[in-house]
Amino acid sequence: MTQFDIESANPRDLHDADDLRRYCEAKASSILSWCAARGMRIACAESLTGGLLADAFVRIPGASRVFLGSAVTYDIRAKAKVLGVDAELLRSHGAVDPEVARQMAMLTAQLFSQPEYRSGVIGLSTTGVAGPGPDGDKPAGLVYIGVSLPQNTYFPTQSSHYALQLDLQGSRDIIRQQTVGCVLENLSQLTGSSQE
Repeated sequence: MTQFDIESANPRDLHDADDLRRYCEAKASSILSWCAARGMRIACAESLTGGLLADAFVRIPGASRVFLGSAVTYDIRAKAKVLGVDAELLRSHGAVDPEVARQMAMLTAQLFSQPEYRSGVIGLSTTGVAGPGPDGDKPAGLVYIGVSLPQNTYFPTQSSHYALQLDLQGSRDIIRQQTVGCVLENLSQLTGSSQE
């Protein structure tokens, strides 16, 4: 695929690791530029991606102007202890749940926020089943991504915290990489950075 084809592709349709990496690099670069120009920051909480989302950002030179860090909370107890996700929610629904993803995104934005960022931290999260098989009654490829947008000039409506469900297919590695691509695709649409 050409670079143009990669950048305009849907990450759910990419099943080649190199294509996914190039897609993620292009999207992350655009997002970082958009955020840097507006004084916005990004923080992540990752489970099934285990640092791949952070890697997509830090691969880009100058990422430190925007990217604050990522809490890799792979263990279910770490989600409660490190991030503060509701322990009862985790006990009753497990880690692969839309409300868990929403809380992870919101809480990581709070965790990394500093007064000088003036409500300018976007929180992103990933949780799901990468496979190769199911996790109990949850099939491989069931993923939730969380987004926490601050209320400010660039997101003028009330602050928004939500989760999206993804149903992905492929190997464990491809599902994890597609998840990163989908997070970046979603944020690119929200910021309009894909149009710049």
